[in-house]
Amino acid sequence: MEYNRFAAVQYARRWAFRRNPIYYNFDEIGGDCTNYVSQAVYAGAGVMNFTPDFGWYYISPELRAPAWTSVQYFYNFMTTNEGPGPFGHEAELSEARPGDVIQFAYNGNDFFSHTLMVVSVGRVPMPQNILLAAHTRDVYRRRMSTYSYTNARLIHIDGVREP
Repeated sequence: MEYNRFAAVQYARRWAFRRNPIYYNFDEIGGDCTNYVSQAVYAGAGVMNFTPDFGWYYISPELRAPAWTSVQYFYNFMTTNEGPGPFGHEAELSEARPGDVIQFAYNGNDFFSHTLMVVSVGRVPMPQNILLAAHTRDVYRRRMSTYSYTNARLIHIDGVREP
């Protein structure tokens, strides 16, 4: 099944500076970035994976998969998922498309701690013309090149598998 990149980006735009009341706001308990990006990816995928512990789903703040709200678990799920839901691979920035996901590491280490949605890409994808949306520090259409990250990884969403 095809991933609807337009729907993912439209969701990111609509909720960039506010919170969808259907979902809990995790700003005060670790940050809302991966929760927000999961919501946007779900808007483009329409399928969750309800596998206990290793899936990607949200029912309530207490009933959710770690991959819905955790940077590393999100990456692990998206790049290894062989079941229902969205799936992708870590890719070069040259593969970036709207609806893909970027994660940042800071302070010179490989501990990735921020998840962002790609909302626009120039003709030749590079940090100067990749525009991002994120929560925790709410942004929409912020240039990737304006962040002070020390490492970045792109998760290119390849598609969606139905249950």
